[in-house]
Amino acid sequence: MKKLSFYFLFILLLSSCNTIKHVPVNELLLTKTTITVDSVQQNDEKLQELLLQRRNARVLGALPLSLYFYNLGNPKGSQDVEEWKENHPRWYNTFKDIFSEKQSIAVANSFIGLNQWYLNNGQAPVIIDDKKTRNTEKKFETYFLTEGYFRAKVWSKKDTVGKKKGAISYFIEKNKPSFLDSITVKIRSKVLDSIYNLNKDKSFLKIGDQYKNQNFINETQRLVKLFRNKGVYHFNENYIEFINDTLQDYQKTKVELGILDRLIEQDGNYISKPFKVQKIKKINIYTDYSYNKRNEPYLDSISYNGVNFYAHDKLRYNPKYLGQSVFIKPNQIYTDSLRALTQTHLRGLKNFKSTSIRYSPLGDDESLEANIFLTPREKYTIGVETELSRSNIRNFDISAKFSFVNRNTFKGAEIFKLSFLGGYFNSRNGPGWEIGTTASLEIPRFMGPFGLHKLVPKRMRPRTIFSTGLNIQKNIALDKQNISLGVDYRWNFNKRKSIQLELLNAQYVRNLNVDNYFIIYGSEYDKLKEIDDVFTGTPLPAKAAENNTAIVNFMREVLADSSFQASNPLEYQDAQNILNRYDIITSDFLIPEIAYSFTYNNQENVKDNDFSYFRFRIANSGNVMGLLSNQTNENNQKTVFKIPVAQYFKTDLEYKKFWDLGQNNIIAHRTLLGAIITYDNSAIPFSRSYFAGGSNDIRAWRTYDLGPGRRLPGLEYNIGSLKFLTSFEYRFDIAGSLKSAIFMDAGNIWDITNSSRVDEESRFSGLKSLTDIAIGTGFGIRYDFKFLVARLDLGFKVREPYLTDNRWFQNFGFSNAVYNIGINYPF
Repeated sequence: MKKLSFYFLFILLLSSCNTIKHVPVNELLLTKTTITVDSVQQNDEKLQELLLQRRNARVLGALPLSLYFYNLGNPKGSQDVEEWKENHPRWYNTFKDIFSEKQSIAVANSFIGLNQWYLNNGQAPVIIDDKKTRNTEKKFETYFLTEGYFRAKVWSKKDTVGKKKGAISYFIEKNKPSFLDSITVKIRSKVLDSIYNLNKDKSFLKIGDQYKNQNFINETQRLVKLFRNKGVYHFNENYIEFINDTLQDYQKTKVELGILDRLIEQDGNYISKPFKVQKIKKINIYTDYSYNKRNEPYLDSISYNGVNFYAHDKLRYNPKYLGQSVFIKPNQIYTDSLRALTQTHLRGLKNFKSTSIRYSPLGDDESLEANIFLTPREKYTIGVETELSRSNIRNFDISAKFSFVNRNTFKGAEIFKLSFLGGYFNSRNGPGWEIGTTASLEIPRFMGPFGLHKLVPKRMRPRTIFSTGLNIQKNIALDKQNISLGVDYRWNFNKRKSIQLELLNAQYVRNLNVDNYFIIYGSEYDKLKEIDDVFTGTPLPAKAAENNTAIVNFMREVLADSSFQASNPLEYQDAQNILNRYDIITSDFLIPEIAYSFTYNNQENVKDNDFSYFRFRIANSGNVMGLLSNQTNENNQKTVFKIPVAQYFKTDLEYKKFWDLGQNNIIAHRTLLGAIITYDNSAIPFSRSYFAGGSNDIRAWRTYDLGPGRRLPGLEYNIGSLKFLTSFEYRFDIAGSLKSAIFMDAGNIWDITNSSRVDEESRFSGLKSLTDIAIGTGFGIRYDFKFLVARLDLGFKVREPYLTDNRWFQNFGFSNAVYNIGINYPF
């Protein structure tokens, strides 16, 4: 039966791979398109976009997977049950006789639906259409005409390249281009003429430049933006005209730019009047506008700094703070830029469903009234989230999160969030639970002493975020208590650059169940058993919570034995590693961090797949508190209330680059470099350390499995103080919302603390440590639900730095593959 299923699947796939399966007789499947310009073959994306027909989308330029998927269906298949019954009488009657008429109908609907799903999600074969070919020729002619080639010639040729397969070749002769020979300007309005002459050096039209239609478009946009930002509210592109003369010589274009006067309707006739600069005389802000109440009276109002605020019921926003997001001022010359800036800021408050700014002229035609309509969101919102999961550690895990949001908390558009988290699970160590709460207050301005609010202009959307949280765990690892406190300042330097200053990012981590360490981290106890087999001193106590101190003393005894170090260096080093990790993971820490982050992102919108991203973050912990404290513990570490203070500098650099190859084919790249340097004998808190592996990291290894350096895997939660990671991923569509990717990840973590307990395999020792780079590759299946992307990635080990002989392709295969489940893309 298994062989029959395999052969059936093989035949099905082979059938779908026949690209001409649904190509009609006497028609040709388009398999290749070439564009030759002046005898040189071109692959310019601008020219490719002009093609009305492009061959079926291909993966890696070779496999038309979407066409294969379409071929699994039949475009001439049955459309309803009656038609399916007529086309498949034997199948229909078989199900009817064995089961029932109802079951036969259900089977028919299933086959019809499956067939339609293949067709809807696949890509139909692209058949060469001669009419579209001729229209493409016209588009090429028009394009080169706009580029100044007024004598360009275009023709095409269709060839048969196989059974039912064809290719189209386009040939273009540009001939000589035209250049701008002279430019004359005629502006009727004296106001516009004066503004133009002050800014004419910024024109996109220059004598001697080649004629390009885009330059005329750019100049039109420049003039509209210029005049409207100089107070000419009624100006638009309809008042601009270009007259281009090439009658005497097509290679020389004479340009005449004309700017007309404003047309006004008066008594049924249109008359022209010179444009005027207009000022804003009156500003009205309607704080609770809705379409349904647009004709109802506003019962509450107040005037603040010349701006009128209105509300149907009660004014709920403080004019002083709401007015800080309004950059339109009374007696100010109208500008488009301030209108757009005001709208951006009002939306950024996250208090309003919609914002609208409308202008109307006042009686003297030189003044404007600005009306700002704000539709508020619900003041209170409540959310509930639940999650049910299972893993190799937790047999059953259920959690729930309850959140509460209060907008405009103190009438200054503040946003207060409060959430409660609770979870329960059952694992190999028994049942456990976790509870926590977080609270934050986001204020749309800088809050702080010493005139801090004056440091960043309001146009940069400064925000202050106060946050705090408490989390308690029971029977989860070492049963941590985690208390956090934060003061965060953020602002947008411009559209692409944003800055974040974490003035305080404090965290207190307390372990309540240290005695459970070797029960949780069982692989480390197993290593100690191997050491115990060759150690002649005190035997290793049994693995139990009450023996935790004795197990630690066993390690200290091993490390104090110099003869054992000489005779068993590998076992000695293992004991050193385990004790070092034990001290880090079981230590309580106070982490008073200050950080600065800079982010550059030139992505225009969520659909932009061709952009760059860069992030730099530098943080310091314990500098001020270390200076204030004169207390130390037995390890000579600074303490506050006997709690070790984490003292370190941490820097992270991350760069991403995305290339859009067209037809939803994307190459994505990420490189990350991070380092932590400690001082004053401080250790690095586990939560601030680096790790390698996992669904968003080096996917051929599980989380915490890799490193540091070339240390053999086997211990849980391997960490380091230096990290390098780089990834390349080729993303492509399979069919409809089903997508895939091929990826390669490389990197590792190392230790740079210079601790005496760290073995040489884990240390970073300059350029030679680059041989410790691990490499993984694999492929992924993703499904786009529009609101999120579900992801399954399979990672295969290519290079394993901890192997002693051949490090390449030793465990490459499905038996050693790592399956990563994730939400959204890995980067």
